Amino acid sequence: MRRTLFLIPHEFAGWPIFGIGWALMFLVIAVLAFIGWESRRGGLGPSAAARQISGFALMAAVILVVVVPRTELVNTLGDPVGVAVRGYGMFLMLAAVASVGLAAWRAERAGLGADSILQLAPWTFIGGLLGARVFYVTQYFQDFMRPTWGETLMSMAALNQGGLVVYGGFIGGFIASLIALKRHQTPIWRIGDVIIPCVFVGLLFGRLGCLMNGCCYGGECEAGPLAVRFPAGSQVHAEQLLSGDLLGIEGQPVVSEEETRPGQSRMVVDSVRPNSLASQAGVEAGQTLTIALDPSYRGEVPLNRPAEEALPGVIVLKGDEVLKRFSPQDLPSIAEPVWGTQIISSVFAAIMFVVLLVVERFLHRRPKQSDDTANQQAFTGGRRPGVLMLIGFIAYGVLRIVLEWIRVDEKGQFGTSLSISQWVSLIVIVASLVTLFIRWRGVDSASGERPGDGDSRIVGGSSVAGDAAATGS
Repeated sequence: MRRTLFLIPHEFAGWPIFGIGWALMFLVIAVLAFIGWESRRGGLGPSAAARQISGFALMAAVILVVVVPRTELVNTLGDPVGVAVRGYGMFLMLAAVASVGLAAWRAERAGLGADSILQLAPWTFIGGLLGARVFYVTQYFQDFMRPTWGETLMSMAALNQGGLVVYGGFIGGFIASLIALKRHQTPIWRIGDVIIPCVFVGLLFGRLGCLMNGCCYGGECEAGPLAVRFPAGSQVHAEQLLSGDLLGIEGQPVVSEEETRPGQSRMVVDSVRPNSLASQAGVEAGQTLTIALDPSYRGEVPLNRPAEEALPGVIVLKGDEVLKRFSPQDLPSIAEPVWGTQIISSVFAAIMFVVLLVVERFLHRRPKQSDDTANQQAFTGGRRPGVLMLIGFIAYGVLRIVLEWIRVDEKGQFGTSLSISQWVSLIVIVASLVTLFIRWRGVDSASGERPGDGDSRIVGGSSVAGDAAATGS
């Protein structure tokens, strides 16, 4: 885990980098240089060049002056110290670049043109980002509530703090993509087959971003190749402090009508591990304890560093009596092993990428010309655009159902033990299976295509169907 890769300082040589500062100055210089270059080479001319770049320059200026400064981290006194470049954000960018670049190459080789992807990418990315955030905020709405509506909305919009759900991204990106594809009259089934392997490339990098961020982890497990351990300051470490695991306490949480404050937990002690921190504090079986994270050590963080780097201590209370106060240095520096669901997802994504390419070759291979050609086409899948995409949907749905059994961050819904992601997975799997049956039978109500229609040449692993006008979904 490395949540922050590095920190862009708030100021340099006494002048802020963002806001009215260095970044804006370099933007102005770049715009003037572009206009001067176009004028000197006799291209657009100063006026035309200024009009061409004005939209980009205005958008960039708003981002540098208004948006970025709001993401700056502050020290313990509330003063800005800089903008964090997050590991999560870096891998999210790698996911976008790798998946879009590969999809553009595949679309070009499949005869759809790279432009079909480049036109689609902004819609998919924005729709996916919004969908992923809305899904997360909906699941954990109470965590975003602040004293005012303005602060609540800012908290919901703070993407630099993480908090995206893959399924929300799939749904939002899929809806936005359908709108864009309809607008540009792009064949939806064929473009879906081109894109689906690239989605798993994006998932590979995206889940590595989750690993860097310390989120989307599984439940506790034995140490092994599929287990990971997170450092102090991570969400896992804090949860294991509050559960008593890192203190040497085994117990049952106390269920009461009173709402437990954030950063606190109440439990009845079942047992105490010998020579543990809890045994040193005099904790005994049968006691009802309150364990609270202690933020009073924030002052130990240097003023040139973000306050979020402060590690909490722990206070163990029996009623109103403080049994023990542990400083951050007293506590374990690393959490107990948990299932590395991020790594499992990334490995599965890499495997599915390869599997889909193999299946694609199988589906679109040219059958031998013989009296039994029709039967061979029915077996191999022939020219059935959309089948590959649906197989990808089903595969991810199965993976997510399995992963949710070892993840502990979502509760059961609708009176069952199934999480919301598992319910969505079931819907996706059933819908995809029904649609796959229809496609496999060669029925496309929107375009009327049949298995034998069009040309089945293999171009870069994708079929170039003759009926490029098939745009139904």
